[in-house]
Amino acid sequence: MTPAALLKEAKTAKIDPKKMLRHELIEALLEKENSDSSYGRGVLETIQDYGFLRRDNYVPSNQDIFVSQSQIKRFNLRPGDTVYGQIREPKEGEKYAGMLRVESVNTFATQSPEMTKRKNFDELTPLFPVERLKMETVPDKIPERIIDIISPIGKGQRGLVVSPPKVGKTTMMKAIANSIAANHPEVTLMVLLVDERPEEVTDMKRSVRGQVISSTFDEPPENHMRVAELCLEQAKRLVETGHDVVILLDSLTRLSRASNLTCNSSGRTMSGGLDPVALHRPRRFFGAARKIEEGGSLTIIASILVETNSKMDEAIFEELKGTGNAELILDRDLAERRIWPAIDVKRSSTRKEELLFRKEDMEGIVQLRRLLANQ
Repeated sequence: MTPAALLKEAKTAKIDPKKMLRHELIEALLEKENSDSSYGRGVLETIQDYGFLRRDNYVPSNQDIFVSQSQIKRFNLRPGDTVYGQIREPKEGEKYAGMLRVESVNTFATQSPEMTKRKNFDELTPLFPVERLKMETVPDKIPERIIDIISPIGKGQRGLVVSPPKVGKTTMMKAIANSIAANHPEVTLMVLLVDERPEEVTDMKRSVRGQVISSTFDEPPENHMRVAELCLEQAKRLVETGHDVVILLDSLTRLSRASNLTCNSSGRTMSGGLDPVALHRPRRFFGAARKIEEGGSLTIIASILVETNSKMDEAIFEELKGTGNAELILDRDLAERRIWPAIDVKRSSTRKEELLFRKEDMEGIVQLRRLLANQ
């Protein structure tokens, strides 16, 4: 159904479509049409042969919806699928509501070509990013304009925000998130906060128009890894059906620390007590970012900590710094001199940036780079 047809249906049904995403509007229309039935949605987490639809932060709760093994096989459901459908209330002796009829998966009807012909994420063909995510919104927003010129972000980028503590990392991540939400409403934005302070989570939810997923520092490291992996699976499922998805991860360092606490020990130890096996899951998470030839993209912008006086953090950075194809480096000296944004414009860069700009724009950027190099 076209956007114009959806808006017409919403007007007829007396539904206000303002601030509603496309799938939310479709679900509201379905619920209006079947007002006598109950509907529910969530992200599928599989346990053995069955599964549950999780809601806020993928935390197990009594509000979860049970999905049977037969439904998972019938609709080829995978972990991370966003499932919407008609549900029934729990029967006597049951704890959870049950899924009666699946209406849509990842915003598509169950029998649509996008769902019946979708490939596995690992079978899709990765390419270099060629379409830029514009950061600039208004002329007086300096950080976003600097990113556009010095370290541009494309759809499918794998970017690192390299930052010492207290130099504006969180502010920079919020600026990137708000720019993407404003300039690219077609993109599904997910903000993943791992081992974060609760007040920072609240601030991010109030500041960003997008899905904010969190596991605060008072949660066990097993929960950090579970939430991160389910977030990645949800993003992969959307990309499989042609969506453009952006994950903003804060931070890759804390995710690696959680992985170090939960992995099976290899018997070897790197600097700072880091087990080499612990870096496999963070590297797999970050490495999932790619532009897809068949359509869709997964962009991951992750912050990583440096200059923390921790040997483990140094080892994590040294092992992961070469995995990205874009780096935005924040500088402590600039921050101490109260120069904001504290972006090191000489060291920040994007690989294959010429694919993201027109030829005439690229010539101007090369000249600017030469001038900056001589400063």
